[in-house]
Amino acid sequence: MAIHASIKRATLAIGTVTLLAAPLGMAAEADSQSQPKALPLDELRMFAEVYGRIKDAYVEPVEDDKLLQDAVRGMLAGLDPHSTYLEPEAFESLQVHTSGEFGGLGIEVGLEDGFVRVIAPIDDTPAKRAGIKAGDLIIKLDDTPVQGMGLNEAVDMMRGEIGSEIRLTIVRDGIEKPFEVTLVRDAIKVVSTKSRVLEPGYGYLRITQFQLNTAEDLRKALAELGETQPLKGLVLDLRNNPGGVLQAAVDVADTFLDDGLIVYTEGRLSSSQLRFSAGRETQAPDLPMVVLINGGSASASEIVAGALQDHRRAVLMGTDSFGKGSVQTVLPLAGERALKLTTARYYTPSGRSIQAQGIHPDVLVEEGRLTEVQHDNLIKERDLAGHLENGTQSAETAEDADLAQSDFQLYQALNLLKALNIVGTPKAKQG
Repeated sequence: MAIHASIKRATLAIGTVTLLAAPLGMAAEADSQSQPKALPLDELRMFAEVYGRIKDAYVEPVEDDKLLQDAVRGMLAGLDPHSTYLEPEAFESLQVHTSGEFGGLGIEVGLEDGFVRVIAPIDDTPAKRAGIKAGDLIIKLDDTPVQGMGLNEAVDMMRGEIGSEIRLTIVRDGIEKPFEVTLVRDAIKVVSTKSRVLEPGYGYLRITQFQLNTAEDLRKALAELGETQPLKGLVLDLRNNPGGVLQAAVDVADTFLDDGLIVYTEGRLSSSQLRFSAGRETQAPDLPMVVLINGGSASASEIVAGALQDHRRAVLMGTDSFGKGSVQTVLPLAGERALKLTTARYYTPSGRSIQAQGIHPDVLVEEGRLTEVQHDNLIKERDLAGHLENGTQSAETAEDADLAQSDFQLYQALNLLKALNIVGTPKAKQG
């Protein structure tokens, strides 16, 4: 569940690969595939006994509907972190936020050991500007501890009126004590695709999340990058991309692949067994390509990275991805409620499940900063009195130094692209 999660028709955007299904159709299909099983009478008797004891002996009276809804929440909470019970407000929120604009912080979160773990901050949002990082643990919202709080409840507290403040208490690896960050809620309207020229001939594309129009925007950006000078290489940046619309991920991968399988899903129901192949979208130029991933790259971004890696279309660089390899189906219930239920796992073309494992990069590059070692005792030509000037400006060298300082992983990706242009890509070598 993401702070910016949203549903539109048959897809859930942000952080999960999700499908919508009519509950009656799902029930009919399940019945046709399996024999009816006897109800576990002993367990039902125990449930009734516990229910009765609570009604009779709890310190305060408890309404029946609260007890039963809490029991439903408990059933789903015992399954996995992504299955949950959606009350009317949460279900409506899931559908309303398809537009991608609402009052919030702009972070993808999940539950871990009773606390809220940041999967990834979204670019150009209050969370990103405040320095929230993937892996941060949120232990308090204002003065309210989050331990024991449901994920939906925590998400609801982080959303709110645009311009209002909320104080997060953060635990971060490498920092001894928890610290507080105050954020001002803003309209979360995420632009999914950004591009720029790194150096003449080398383009950069960043996908912050997968929206319905992401593939179309990506192809337009590619065309613009190649307008002034033909591209010799491309960096596709999927770092801290929490996922999004499944079809958008498929279309992006299809843009870079001539043919072949992109992703498939397997579950207990036939409706959960899907296959998506390339060959339908307009193709991008066949350029050397590096894909950047890290621990904030989740779900749909892992689908793209896994497909390009399996087809040897790109070199993956960075660190292991998040490892979100399951599919959730949203099942509407009576009373404007719903279940978000994990119904399948998805697999890369080679048959890898990345669930709880993630995608491993071909080239491991940790975050870092490049610092120059000073050799004050070395004399070079430029130190000699009366030396001739070079005659050209070294702006490109300065740009390289700036990039190495600001984004070491991207700097290494650019260097690798230059090398691939010299020696040829693995795909080209295979013929």
